[in-house]
Parts: sequence; structure tokens; C-alpha cells
Amino acid sequence: MDPTLPEIAALSRDMARETRGWVILAEGNISVRASAETMFVKASGQRMAHAVVEDFLEVPFAPLLDLLDQADASDDDVSETFDCWSTGGHRPSVESLLHAVCQTLGGARVVAHTHPLVVNSLLCSDQADALVKGAVFPDQIVVLGPRQMLVPYVDPGLALARVVRAEMSRHLALHGEAPRAIYLRNHGLFALGDSPQDVLNVTEMACKVAQVVSGALTIGNVDYLTPAQVDRIHSRDDEVMRRSALLRTPLPTHSDGRS
Repeated sequence: MDPTLPEIAALSRDMARETRGWVILAEGNISVRASAETMFVKASGQRMAHAVVEDFLEVPFAPLLDLLDQADASDDDVSETFDCWSTGGHRPSVESLLHAVCQTLGGARVVAHTHPLVVNSLLCSDQADALVKGAVFPDQIVVLGPRQMLVPYVDPGLALARVVRAEMSRHLALHGEAPRAIYLRNHGLFALGDSPQDVLNVTEMACKVAQVVSGALTIGNVDYLTPAQVDRIHSRDDEVMRRSALLRTPLPTHSDGRS
């Protein structure tokens, strides 16, 4: 068994705690890079709240990325490919394609997809772009980076993964680094990170940003920091050190003994 999987299963259960309001039922999925060629991804239909290591399937990147490159690839082709990795009644999540984009092009080691109520309230409104117009407070920059990415609604699966790959390529060309938070209109959030704690931090901060932005919009307009102020926070030595310290913070332990 991969030594990372117990921690990823624990992350899944933690992110799905009812008090968070990030996922219900079988919403959401998580992946972790297993090697340069493969990742583990949660099986479709398995609840994040009840995740165990057996709910994660090892999937190679190459066939997924090949599907994105095939202009005539269809949902049937995706199903046929995914059937090759199905085992014990488990089948990889349809979002495995998008996870592969985040893991390879985005350079993430861990990727978590959730549907937080507070984030989706904005993503399902005509104010969704307020999430990415700029930064509103310093800690947002420390955890999420200087710029996040907003993607229009696209049918989940093959079509969405293609759009995110194109948008991420443009983002990398413009800014030189991948986004740590990808917002999908009328859908949810993808958090990209180097560790389980990293994606938990990103998701928590994205939720706080959504709350602050929503609150500001009820009062008037959002007052964003200037680009110079954002770049200053992003490059300050003390903030870089604090960002590293946050990654070393262990995942919480619940009263039942699970981490």
C-alpha cells in the first residue's frame, strides 16, 4: 500500500465534515501523485466522509492526457478507458481527467475538489468574477497566491478538463506560476497543493475569501489591494516563511482518534 494513502483518506474525511459545508453525499474528489507516471484518485460515488484507502484507484496520466489530445474523443471513449482501471466495483471519478491536468500541467502533488456552500453561492451568481478580480487581504495572498483562476461552466469530464488545460496554459504564460485555486462557475472549487495540509489550507482560505467578498458586496463594492501591494506581500521574506510554516501544520485529530 502506498504510505500516502492513509493520510489522503484522512484528508478526505476531514474535508467532508458536515460542519464545514464543503461536500454532501458523494460530492467531491481527491487525488495524490503516486509517481511521475501515475496518481491515486478517489473512486466515483464513494463518499469523501467515509473514505478509506481502498476507495482510491491508481490511474496513469498518459492515457488521460491522450484523451484530451484526441479531438474526436467521446464520453464513450472515456468510459472505455476508465473501465480498464475499474476494480472491486470501484471506478475512477470522471474528474480524473481534470485531476491529471492539475497534477501535470499545474504541478500539484495533491488536488482536492469540493463544492463549498459559501464559494458556490458566488459561483452560482453573476458576481463570480469578484473572486478573481484581485486580492482583498494579505493572508489570501499568502495561502492562495497572487492570482486565482475562474473557468466558465462546462460539462464535467472531458470537455471541462480541456477548457481548464487551455486556461491554465494561458495563466502560466501570463503569470509564470499555476493557480492554487481554480473556481468553476456553477460547479465548485479545485485546490492545488504540495501536501494534504496545503490543499486543506487553500480550501479553507478560499471559503474565507468568498465570505469576505460576499459580505463586501452586500455593503457596496469590493475594495481590492493594488497590484503593487499584492506583489509586495507575495514576495516578502516573512510572508514566504509563514507560508512554509503553514505547510508544516499537522492535520487535526478528531475525538474518535482519526487524523
